[in-house]
Amino acid sequence: MLECFSCKGIYPDIDGPTHRYMESSPGCWQMYSEILSREYSDQSYWKSHRLTVDSYAVQHPGTESNQSIQSVAVHLMSLYFIIEEGKSHEAARKLMGKATKLKFQWLEPPKCLGEISAKNVWLTENANQHNKTVELWANSAWNAWKKYHTIIREWSKRIECS
Repeated sequence: MLECFSCKGIYPDIDGPTHRYMESSPGCWQMYSEILSREYSDQSYWKSHRLTVDSYAVQHPGTESNQSIQSVAVHLMSLYFIIEEGKSHEAARKLMGKATKLKFQWLEPPKCLGEISAKNVWLTENANQHNKTVELWANSAWNAWKKYHTIIREWSKRIECS
């Protein structure tokens, strides 16, 4: 077992692919991929998909690059929109679409990116547990970026009004 250098979750120590800019250990990326497979294959898991992707992305911010900056910004705005504003996943997706056309600043990632990781979701045994754990994961990931909440709110409001 090996700690993912980004989210700090404990995953199998394997060789394998990872994402090009959402940097993680191969074991973490494999478990996340299996979570996505679960969500894509069963509608009862799908309802958490937006939060799954957002949570993973902000826990694996990578290093300062145009793609990483955009990724972290739009996924944090999505989490804000859903968690704090109570907006639908569809509304968050539309906000993200508008946000991808803008440029944002690099937000230095917090030392701790949340207490819950993809592994917690991977370990769930049914759709109900999965969806509840994804919700906890999303809140944990969002709260980890607390020092940037004001900036994220401002970005979101600017985009929403455009």
